[in-house]
Amino acid sequence: MEPNHLFIAAQGYYELGMLDEAWARLAELSVEERARPATLKLRIQLHVTAREWKDGLAVCRQLCDVCPDDAAGYIHGAYCLHELGKTAEARELLMEGPDTLKEEPIYFYNLGCYDARLGNVNSACHWLKRSFEMDDALRRQARRDPDLKEVWEEIRSHLESL
Repeated sequence: MEPNHLFIAAQGYYELGMLDEAWARLAELSVEERARPATLKLRIQLHVTAREWKDGLAVCRQLCDVCPDDAAGYIHGAYCLHELGKTAEARELLMEGPDTLKEEPIYFYNLGCYDARLGNVNSACHWLKRSFEMDDALRRQARRDPDLKEVWEEIRSHLESL
């Protein structure tokens, strides 16, 4: 099915940071088009950008139901849970997700962040190392990540010893 012009417009508005306009275009879509995976993913991006964690999580759950093998619903859903202060649940959601998650460096990076926040530094180092091997840009991101700030020196020394 070709993307609807309203969806394309909503996507464009999102990319321009015009969230209200993006929502307005999505509201004009048919019920069927609103349930499409691409539309659900855009809705998730809009909620996350607006820091609307509960609403974002609800849409992530819809995406997981519609596309259980799509990594996006799990990664973003876990992030929403983490931002809601439910880091253990975020980690659990990722661990229960489909095998397709293991193709995503951000999956391992987020597991590392969640384990660091949960006090599991050795496990965090394992996951972070794996994410860095897949995408070295994540190493630079980790240096500035507030989730890793308290344990960064310990993580850095652990990674250097591997």
